Amino acid sequence: MKKKFFRVSALLFLIIGLLVGCGTDNQEQEQSQASNQNESTQSSGENTEQKSEDTVTVTISKNNGEKQIKEKEIEIKDGAILMEVMKENFEIKEDGGFITSINGIAPGKDEKKAWMYTVNGEMAKVGATELELSPGDKVVFDLQAY
Repeated sequence: MKKKFFRVSALLFLIIGLLVGCGTDNQEQEQSQASNQNESTQSSGENTEQKSEDTVTVTISKNNGEKQIKEKEIEIKDGAILMEVMKENFEIKEDGGFITSINGIAPGKDEKKAWMYTVNGEMAKVGATELELSPGDKVVFDLQAY
């Protein structure tokens, strides 16, 4: 019982630490996105620009990107929430708001692995049920050791 409590506590502490410690503030992220959009507008044609404004790219991988499983460009609408987009485009299983399986890929019973995700190279500050996507976002879900 103590071992199980310790494991759950350690996992929660790790997830909270990753979410709090690895994020950037919203202002820096917005400035970076605005800069990227300006560069995109200057260097691409009208059709490409329209496409990047309406889509996000989702990559599914394992072991810190060692093995890429799938990459998909997905059209989104304003206010799209990551969990909803994932459920519409992948086979998702969740437990308490945490994704436990993507397209049938899940950690083994005794594996100390979990699905972690980044948005534009940064660990997300909120769970997938709360994250509002922006056009051009690059989301990576990676099944990795914790």
